[in-house]
Amino acid sequence: MKLDILVFAAHPDDAELGCSGTIAAHVAKGHKVGIVDFTKGEMGTRGTPELRVEEAEEAGRILGLSARENMGFQDVYYKDDEAHQLELIKMIRKYRPEIVLANAIRDRHPDHGKGGSLATNACFMSGLRKIETKLNGESQEAWRPKFVYHYIQNNYIEPDFVMDITPFWDTKVKSILAFQSQFHDPNSKEPESFISTPDFLPFIEARSREMGHKIMKTYGEGFTVEKMIGTDDLFDLK
Repeated sequence: MKLDILVFAAHPDDAELGCSGTIAAHVAKGHKVGIVDFTKGEMGTRGTPELRVEEAEEAGRILGLSARENMGFQDVYYKDDEAHQLELIKMIRKYRPEIVLANAIRDRHPDHGKGGSLATNACFMSGLRKIETKLNGESQEAWRPKFVYHYIQNNYIEPDFVMDITPFWDTKVKSILAFQSQFHDPNSKEPESFISTPDFLPFIEARSREMGHKIMKTYGEGFTVEKMIGTDDLFDLK
């Protein structure tokens, strides 16, 4: 299956927190969007790897994804190295996306910046025909996405552009709340984590409102770019 947009995420729920409004907006326009999670979040304070995968599937259903996979990389300990790059190249060549959305270029959690770097390198290397990969025993053709954009996560990064997600705010919230094990639940007996405090989800809304304010919309999601965005028509810019 060819995808229009492929989203890479270090952990299940990274994509939902960082860019699910953008995902929902493009699905609504008829684009095929998929998510590849690197890990099962097994080092997280709350929940289990099995539960995280189930929650990710539910979030994918809410967003209308065309595909979702989990690479099974080791949480915290995965690396931006040859072995992991080759596994990601297989996914890029499998889905042949025009656009890749990836983790923030730097963030509070080291896995996020590392995940962003891994995605960047794999996207470039996937276009090198002398790097040979096979999937299910069949050789794959080289493929390089046209654009790689990095969504912004916990730490503030000035965006290069902002996507208006106002019509899809409710969908974003529903996709986030699919990860019930991770966020505030007054009845939970599990230890409190950074994202399970009562203030975390209001922070996500505040960040989305801040990004939306930059473009005079209610809610937005910010992205950084790897190469300059060009246009041949000034009226295409909003």
